[in-house]
Amino acid sequence: MSIDFSPEALTDDLVAAGHIIPVGVQGIFGRGPVFEDVLRRFDDYVSRIAADDHATRMSFPPCLDRKVLERSEYLDSFPQLAGTIFSFSGTEAQHKELVENVHEGRPWTHLQTMTAVCLTPAACYPVYPSFSGTLPEEGKLVDMQNWVFRNEPSPEPTRMQSFRVREFVRVGTPDMVVPWRDLWLQRGLTILQSLGLPARAEVASDPFFGRGGRMLAANQREQQLKFEVVVPVISEQKPTAVCSFNYHQDHFGQLFDIHTANGDVAHTACLGFGLERIVMALFKTHGMDPATWPQATRDILWS
Repeated sequence: MSIDFSPEALTDDLVAAGHIIPVGVQGIFGRGPVFEDVLRRFDDYVSRIAADDHATRMSFPPCLDRKVLERSEYLDSFPQLAGTIFSFSGTEAQHKELVENVHEGRPWTHLQTMTAVCLTPAACYPVYPSFSGTLPEEGKLVDMQNWVFRNEPSPEPTRMQSFRVREFVRVGTPDMVVPWRDLWLQRGLTILQSLGLPARAEVASDPFFGRGGRMLAANQREQQLKFEVVVPVISEQKPTAVCSFNYHQDHFGQLFDIHTANGDVAHTACLGFGLERIVMALFKTHGMDPATWPQATRDILWS
């Protein structure tokens, strides 16, 4: 029997099983207890694989200093994805106007002003300011699990506006950073394939904005700065990216004044596991009830 890889089929199956809870906005949904249990167990599996790396574990909130977003040049490349936070800071009269407009269905956003924070657009962004200055001889390695926001509402369940990423960031010399990125590309493939997922690696590019963005994407592909691990979740012809592995060269080193022990501008790389997408890939591949999953997969996640 052929598998229905349509977005609608996956959404219907996940909702029927109680794994996701629709809330009325595309790309935003709740997660049920089994979904969260599988996500946590996969995250723990990654932790076991990474244990000998002795990365420094950090945690950041889902919002970011807006100055970091501006300094990172994210808005130069991805203005369509950014989410800034606005809030009310007006007078009592303006508050009365706001309430009346809300209750009567009239526009009210003009009564809010931009705050000093934005939603975090990539899991690695909060950590770069902490690297500013001179690194130790061995560079640094950081491990995080962060919430990420992307303004791309879609009925496709794998294209979420708010989701979690298990992220590792390596900073140091190119000789430290590039082999580390390549090592984790192979690790990522091994992790997913060990769970019975038909994963493969592809050269990829980011969704840069506009005509100039197409040139940036082509350059990124040509230099093989970004790889993704993909799995068929909603399409066999266009499998879903569930992990990404990125080499930024000295981009963030220059922007955030990060230097190696010998004084050179530091290079950075990051890798991210899209946790919700991986859980959806497991449900799509093995079925909606984890009790029926292959024993090898269960042995890893429920060990």
